[in-house]
Amino acid sequence: MALDEVRRPAPATSHPVLLRSDRWEVEVLAGTGASLAAGRIRTADGVWRDLLRPTPRSRRGDPERTASFPMLPWSNRIDAGVLPFAGRTWQLQRNGADGTAIHGAMRYAPWAVVAQDDGSVLLEAVAADMVGVNFPWRFVARVGYAVAGDALEVTTSLRNADEVAFPAGFGHHPYFRRSLVPVGSPMPDEPGQPLLRIGADAGYLLHGGLALGAAGPIPPRADFRVERRVSVLHVDDVLTARTPGPLATLRYGDPDVTVTLEADEAYSHVVLYVPRGRGHLAVEPTTHVNGGFALHAAGVPGTGVVVLEPGQEMAASFRVTVAG
Repeated sequence: MALDEVRRPAPATSHPVLLRSDRWEVEVLAGTGASLAAGRIRTADGVWRDLLRPTPRSRRGDPERTASFPMLPWSNRIDAGVLPFAGRTWQLQRNGADGTAIHGAMRYAPWAVVAQDDGSVLLEAVAADMVGVNFPWRFVARVGYAVAGDALEVTTSLRNADEVAFPAGFGHHPYFRRSLVPVGSPMPDEPGQPLLRIGADAGYLLHGGLALGAAGPIPPRADFRVERRVSVLHVDDVLTARTPGPLATLRYGDPDVTVTLEADEAYSHVVLYVPRGRGHLAVEPTTHVNGGFALHAAGVPGTGVVVLEPGQEMAASFRVTVAG
């Protein structure tokens, strides 16, 4: 579905929008920041399984408990909520437990359904129509979800609707389950250990989840350039310097399923989050590094931050494809 398709938006709803194909079932929560409540796949044995972490029905209003959510007009964290740009600073609401401004400004916003059919939905959020948006400039965002064949495609656009330029970026936060058990089944006592490969040659030195400078060597804990098993080791890192091919692949056993994450070049960074003792992990395609606005303002190269002029738009897609 084209992001420039214009139709009269329907009111945002708390009821999930269900997208279906022979391979995928995806539940979209327009009323909770355009997040996903579920991402199920049908494996070769005909069984439906949760690939993405399912959202408890009682927590569908909490984006942090969902299967995936978009992050915009920035991704991850802004240190102490202080946003520097063009010689000025703006104080954002510090809505993270660590005192940062976290995961963008639209997670709790109700998005409008612009267009919908059985396999796709297009959602829109207009910052100027909302109160309390945690960003000092006006913008229009769109997120499209589409299932077809073996793939789920997610397309995002961000347009400057203000009269001045501003720094921008976006990302997505999908939680992949570590074991592909049938829908409704309990998770194993021990987290699964799928094989993971990430196509990125550089990483960052982080403090409090924020990059301290330009990219450098990948920390050994986060080095998945050669496919290896996800272990019990805690990982929360940002990688960049993408290599040719998929951004990431996950290979499961019992059943044998390969998940491929491909992303447009605009997704120059990826956040890998493997919490200890949890039944999920996150592989997050992002357009810029954590804390990128401050680094960009300081002249650090390679942050991925984009400066949008009035009327200018950035857009990118990623695809999650399943085999097996």
